[in-house]
Amino acid sequence: MGRLSAHIFKACDIRGLAGTEITTDTAYRIGWAVGVLAKGKLGLESPRIFVGGDVRPSTPELMAAAVDGLLASGCSVVDLGIVPTPAFYFAIETMGADGGIMVTASHNPAPFNGFKLRVGRMPITPEEIEEVRRLAETAPSAVQRAGTVVRTDVLPAYEEHILRTAPAPKPLSVVVDCSNGCYSEIAPKLLRRLGMQVHELFCVPDGTFPGHPPNPAAASNLSALCRKVEAVGADLGVAFDGDGDRVAFVDSRGKPVTADTAAVIFIRHIIPGSAGRQEALPNQQEEVNRQSPLKVVYDLKCSMAVEEAIRQAGCVPIMERSGHTFIKTRMLLEKAVFGAEISGHFFYEKLWGGDDGLFSALVMMDLVGRVAPLAQMADSVPAYSITPDLRIPAEGLNVPEVLERLKSAAEGDISLLDGLRVVYPEGWALFRPSVTEPAVTLRFEARRPEDLQAVIQRFLAPTPELREKVFKALGKAVS
Repeated sequence: MGRLSAHIFKACDIRGLAGTEITTDTAYRIGWAVGVLAKGKLGLESPRIFVGGDVRPSTPELMAAAVDGLLASGCSVVDLGIVPTPAFYFAIETMGADGGIMVTASHNPAPFNGFKLRVGRMPITPEEIEEVRRLAETAPSAVQRAGTVVRTDVLPAYEEHILRTAPAPKPLSVVVDCSNGCYSEIAPKLLRRLGMQVHELFCVPDGTFPGHPPNPAAASNLSALCRKVEAVGADLGVAFDGDGDRVAFVDSRGKPVTADTAAVIFIRHIIPGSAGRQEALPNQQEEVNRQSPLKVVYDLKCSMAVEEAIRQAGCVPIMERSGHTFIKTRMLLEKAVFGAEISGHFFYEKLWGGDDGLFSALVMMDLVGRVAPLAQMADSVPAYSITPDLRIPAEGLNVPEVLERLKSAAEGDISLLDGLRVVYPEGWALFRPSVTEPAVTLRFEARRPEDLQAVIQRFLAPTPELREKVFKALGKAVS
């Protein structure tokens, strides 16, 4: 059937512009490829594949096309309808699925759509995504349906699962920004069942995302939430991304709480045996009796405050590359109790190593009700000087040669987990070549503001051509 746009196949999922890069033809071929991959990997004649989708206008037709592809490959399909991504994974874990396709572009703007994939018991790997691409390019144009499809409503069971598994917070005043996404109806309803005073913001499902782009990791998308929290005197605000697996928090002053800071708060208070722990998560008390230290997985882009909090909690810190599938895979392989990614994904052993924005919101609300106001907990977290991701176009740079020069000159604790990360006594530096575009990304942190430029200068000393571009990008980022 021809080639697909190579750049839509990312390390953790598939994403692109709906209607041009992500079409019904794309969805059909990916459905067929996932079915073929599942049959070969699992040795099943008719794997049971679950399909869900987010609220974007293009999602229903993409879901239908993906279902057709799965049926053509001989799979049995369970159609979950429009659901948050955490409900999709809940269904996979509890209803006997062999794999799944979630039609979503997550936090990307409205014109995008895509697919999150699962084949077997573990998260999808980059190699499997590449295999899906290869198979999809060989998909037949028209095949008689060989499988069956049934429709299942998983949301009632998912909501009861959240209420049963998450802590039950004391009643609070909460502003909920659902970004017009998948949690728009579920989150306010569930919070009111718990006795919360809920102030809704952008809680009408609308995949054009009229309130703001569905990415709560961008501070600009939290401005309305910050104002609303202050205006109504709420205890805190929570914001979900478009498909519900990420969450951001705003304290009672209307101040955003970074994902790093939220991670430190969680590590201090919910991990069994932590020095600051008030009470473990439900059904997690038995973890205190483990013979070996508990493990916590964290994103290599996280602030060093996160690693420090893990060690202070008596746990083993395990650094992993950015990406929800990488963190979740490491969670499962290490049998870790908690994981955190810089973009607002928080992972829990009790959720099969997975992430769930609503679950994390309830955990934070519980801490606010039992431990301290969010502002007080946030202010107790060390505030180091950290840059945002600095994306530098690769034009004029010989990226492999630049990376080799940086590695050869690096002094300190070196990690090659994803690009090059170097830890110095006063901070750290990260250089990551992009695998999807001609660009590199850098990030820096220092314990003191006056040390940040020294860290940057020290790391980039061997590459003056890159150093100039980095300082220019940093100037734009802080202006």
